[in-house]
Amino acid sequence: MIILLVEDNQQIRESIKAFLSYLGHQVVESGNGRDALLYLKKNPVHLVLSDIQMPYMDGYDLLKAIKGDKNIEEVQVILFTGHGDLKRAVTAMKDGAYDYLLKPIDINELKQIIDRVSEYLDLKQENKKLTREFKEQVKQATSEIEKELTEVRKALIQVIGTADIGIFSDSLKKVFATAEKLHRNPDIPVLLEGETGTGKEMVAKFIHYGNGDIITPFIALNCAAINSGLFESELFGYESGAFTGGNPKGQKGKLELTGEGTILLDEITEMPVEHQAKLLRVIQEKEYYKVGGLKKLNCNARIICSTNRNVQEQVKEGTFREDLFFRLNVGYVRIPPLRERKEEIIPLAQMFLDQLLIVNKTSFKSISHDAEKRLINYNWPGNVRELKSTIERIALLWEDSVIDIKHLDNLLKGSIVKAEPLLDNNSFEQFNLPEERLDINQYTLNIIRMAMERFNQNKTKTASYLGISLRVLHTYLKRLEN
Repeated sequence: MIILLVEDNQQIRESIKAFLSYLGHQVVESGNGRDALLYLKKNPVHLVLSDIQMPYMDGYDLLKAIKGDKNIEEVQVILFTGHGDLKRAVTAMKDGAYDYLLKPIDINELKQIIDRVSEYLDLKQENKKLTREFKEQVKQATSEIEKELTEVRKALIQVIGTADIGIFSDSLKKVFATAEKLHRNPDIPVLLEGETGTGKEMVAKFIHYGNGDIITPFIALNCAAINSGLFESELFGYESGAFTGGNPKGQKGKLELTGEGTILLDEITEMPVEHQAKLLRVIQEKEYYKVGGLKKLNCNARIICSTNRNVQEQVKEGTFREDLFFRLNVGYVRIPPLRERKEEIIPLAQMFLDQLLIVNKTSFKSISHDAEKRLINYNWPGNVRELKSTIERIALLWEDSVIDIKHLDNLLKGSIVKAEPLLDNNSFEQFNLPEERLDINQYTLNIIRMAMERFNQNKTKTASYLGISLRVLHTYLKRLEN
């Protein structure tokens, strides 16, 4: 141990130094506090042994100077004092001195104190070592946990389907920039508007999950697929005995199951007007009642609504409540159709191709220039979903390495929606069958799609126009979505 001995009496100083050297310590001498402080600031020292009464700077002022300097404050200080300075010695203990010794100095007592200081310093050094090792282990463990968490988030993103998001246009960048803001503000209701196949559910999942930092539920409810009479009980749940044929124990609704997660009300414009008022109350008051229930329940869920129709037009027609539209319009996001962002078509097609190559070990790796032109010029009425389906079907049917015109001809020919009017009921004899091939299923789906567009996605009017039931129409619409 390196000891700085500060004593103005040379005889006493040399006597103590000889004893400490005999014990095996390295001793540095100083005749006053001022010189001792200068030495401390430039050289390593473990312990200062200092008299209190000294010229220039006494031992007490030296102690205060040491403990007031961050660079040397950890140096231990033991003061020598006579009976007359005992009160100052006790004060020095409160100010940071390790201990004090009364003069004349008892060498046995001096040895015991120095041994205690030595043990204290060893323990302190060991503690520093253990603390450093502990911090390193914590840092390493934290790094491993963060790595595992990153992998879990990647896996979650794969499972929830947001890993396939490809942003290759300014318009879509704006969509996801807005979605990111909405992700951070779960109290804001959201309205997603976009054609079938544009990726409304994917955007909804991104608003909920973000980059995988959310683990609360995401529940989707298709408003068009639920009978009007059952809609309220499906959304809010019902109590025991609420109606005939129900579960005797009652049932939780989708809102309750969602908890603090997100509920997506798909095709919100198909929700009956009488139920829209109740949804508005849930959004505004954050509370609701089960069917047949008297207990008020809190709604902590984020509410996202989506539609493939123009909501403002529905408001004008009186089929959608204006006050509900204004409430949802706070978080309005329009997802443009693929035909409005043609710059995305080729990057998206290549992304789907790369995914198939990795996951399904398909053979296709690229797209020819002619095929790219054909893909860009096509109208894509089914949007991104149709593009992905087309690429997947090509990869399934052929084993080439480059997508070319021959792969697209048959697939896109039957899918192109022409602007020509449909044949009237009395002109079938004028209809000429194509020479190569007629895909009757695709032709029928095109008729369904055109009729839906004519009647602004109104299913009741479309079914009536085509002379089919709503149930049959729903069957065709499901095939259009796949």
